[in-house]
Amino acid sequence: MTRKLEELFDLGPSVEKTAEPTLPPAEDFRAQLQALDETIDKIDLALPGVRGLEANDTEMDSLSKMATDSYDELMTLGMQVDSRFASEIFSVAGNMLGHAITAKTAKMDKKLKMIDLQLKKMRLDQQQAVIDAKAADTGEGMQTAQGMVLSRNDLLDRLLAASKDQIAKKE
Repeated sequence: MTRKLEELFDLGPSVEKTAEPTLPPAEDFRAQLQALDETIDKIDLALPGVRGLEANDTEMDSLSKMATDSYDELMTLGMQVDSRFASEIFSVAGNMLGHAITAKTAKMDKKLKMIDLQLKKMRLDQQQAVIDAKAADTGEGMQTAQGMVLSRNDLLDRLLAASKDQIAKKE
């Protein structure tokens, strides 16, 4: 209860104590924050390796800025005109805001796709390194199939012999 209610009804002070929320130690937050910072730094270091990403970013930023500026101007205009014409102006302003959001979303999608491709490339590089290490340990390269050049008649003879062996095993 609040103090004002206690005074209004001539009640004594309430004995209820509110439980204070227990927070995890600050070290946990610091460790999580440091891990996130390291991950973000890795992503930021990986992004400059992609060529042409900055040009697209500036284009998308300029398109988004133009769309939001147009939105602001149209909203101001819509407030100043007669109400029967304002709905169309507000509709166009909403479209401009939608275009701004689309530009920002396209920018972020492109960054996420580039990060995904870089992660896939890193995974493939690691898998190739493991394969190369195994090949170096055994002293061999990757094993390939062995083949023989046979004539059609030799191949038919081998197939007939294999089928006769299978028939003999069944009996």
